[in-house]
Amino acid sequence: MCRDGILHAIEERRSVRRFSPEPVGPEILDALVSAAHWAPSGMNNQPWRFVTIEKREVLDLLASFTKYSKILNNCTGAIAVFIDTKSIYHREKDLQSIGAAVQNMLLAAHGLGVGACWLGEILNRRKEVEKTLKVDENLELMAVVAVGFPEESELRAKRQRLPLEKLIAGRF
Repeated sequence: MCRDGILHAIEERRSVRRFSPEPVGPEILDALVSAAHWAPSGMNNQPWRFVTIEKREVLDLLASFTKYSKILNNCTGAIAVFIDTKSIYHREKDLQSIGAAVQNMLLAAHGLGVGACWLGEILNRRKEVEKTLKVDENLELMAVVAVGFPEESELRAKRQRLPLEKLIAGRF
């Protein structure tokens, strides 16, 4: 099996939780949103919407809504990912599409040499996030992705994965 290209990126990508102070800038955030919007969606309904965040005071306020506050306090950008409830045609399928969009974003970040971390626990305070970001009532928070250039120590960290034999439940 080829280990170059996308398979290599999938295996090498990791969640980055500590970032350098260098700003990522709007170009990087827009590139990640662009990658996300190419994800598959049922009937091509593209149910995702995004808010990009660079302002330190907003990042710090969002950090107060999660027990993983250090990640948002430390990053230099973030992308809040929403599902547009007006565009839903099948909620379960659309939620899968949102997951695919976030994965595209994470892979694109890796390819651009940028660190990213998918935050899900913040959903426990989704209403506060939605109010802070002043989104329309039809937008429901699905994730926040913290973005920044990785701190040097993050580049050396290794990921562990279970062997495939423990994951494949059957073969027919």
